[in-house]
Amino acid sequence: MFIIELTLKTNPIPLSVQRKSEEDAQETYQKIVDAIKSGGNQLLELACDRQPEKKLAIFTDSLAAVQMYEKSSATSSGRTPGFFSMAEA
Repeated sequence: MFIIELTLKTNPIPLSVQRKSEEDAQETYQKIVDAIKSGGNQLLELACDRQPEKKLAIFTDSLAAVQMYEKSSATSSGRTPGFFSMAEA
C-alpha cells in the first residue's frame, strides 16, 4: 500500500489517500505535482483505494507539499517519512 500525503499551507495536519499499486500511486502523485505547477486554482478531487468512502477535494493553491511513500512496518512507529523539523523551546 502506498500513501500520498498532502500538506496544506494553512493547516499543520496532512491529508492522505492510499493507493494499492506503485503505478497508481506514481500517477496520482504526478497528477498532484502537475496541478501545483500549473499555478491555477483548480479543484483536485481524490479518493482512497483502501477506504473508497474516504474522499477529499482541495483547491491546488492551498497545497504546500506532496509526498509519496510505501506503507511498511518501518513506518508503523507513527512517524511518517519526510523532512520535518521542530523548534526547541
